[in-house]
Amino acid sequence: MRRSMGALATLALPLALLLGACGQGQAGSAPDTAGTSTTEPGTVTLYSGRDEKLVGPIIDRFRAETGVNVEVRYGNSAEMAAQLAEEGEATPADVFYSQEVGAVGALARRDLMGQLPQATIDRVAPQFRPAADRAWVGVTARSRVLVYNEGALGDAPAPTGMEGLTDPAYRDLVGLVPGNAGFQAAMTGFRVSRGEPAAEQWLRDMKTNGVNTGYESNGDLLEAVGRGDQAIGLINHYYWARQEPAERDRTKIVFPTSDDPGGLVNATAAGVTKKGETNPAAVQLIDYLLSETGQQAFVDETWEYPVVPGIEGPADIPPLAELGGPKIDLTDLDSLEQTQAMLTREGYLS
Repeated sequence: MRRSMGALATLALPLALLLGACGQGQAGSAPDTAGTSTTEPGTVTLYSGRDEKLVGPIIDRFRAETGVNVEVRYGNSAEMAAQLAEEGEATPADVFYSQEVGAVGALARRDLMGQLPQATIDRVAPQFRPAADRAWVGVTARSRVLVYNEGALGDAPAPTGMEGLTDPAYRDLVGLVPGNAGFQAAMTGFRVSRGEPAAEQWLRDMKTNGVNTGYESNGDLLEAVGRGDQAIGLINHYYWARQEPAERDRTKIVFPTSDDPGGLVNATAAGVTKKGETNPAAVQLIDYLLSETGQQAFVDETWEYPVVPGIEGPADIPPLAELGGPKIDLTDLDSLEQTQAMLTREGYLS
């Protein structure tokens, strides 16, 4: 069963407003459940902060192969985290699958997530799992990138990174999506790697430089850049990579080098709730996403990087090992609510 998150849109408030009001539960231990359950197929309720178009086919495949009934609620990651925070330990959710680490990490920091089996955590490369606990695990990796339309740049040089976009040469040329989890994660990485004053100053300078914040999604922004309506956009790499070749040819992609915050390599992340700890089908679902079948499906269908060693990444884009961006512990992205507060102060969120 799939239910729309439209009725929950009013819950997409900055996480601090809801998470701060949540009580503290007691940590539990998760059963060491294997990827293939020996019990009768069960039911698992999934709160997905990832778009149905991206993950729906993989969830359908899991249903067909295992017989497990998956009930999915779709929304953006902030909506899902806010809903989980409001519901607390009474949530019907067994699994939270977030577009980025920050949302699930913020819930874990307040003891609203359960613990995954060590065997599940151990499937994943060390940089995509927490060092201190088993509250979440990376599922796929992605890079923040810049896309641009050469014909719309005018006299401006081709962009090379996020920090340089405050140059007056790029006035009125840049678009971004303030409500998108990927952008918010990038700004969290900016705060962590450069300090909050530097991140605030970048936001102010971008406002002065005429940044366009009116886009609803990365896809909308990429389409605008492809048409030449917007010269430069800040998006996740896979929106560009999964296009047909003719569509790709309309734009150029930049993977920022060095430690530019615009090249943050982040992960989608999944974890079980306290309720999900005792549901074998919950861990079975996450193990499926981390299986060779699941990881290859993400590579082939969404053009994301696998986080399980030994599986090759997508063609036609740089290998994961060659990407730049700030070198930070992804656990530090759990300060998402501080980033949302900063974006609200600076007029990017309301």
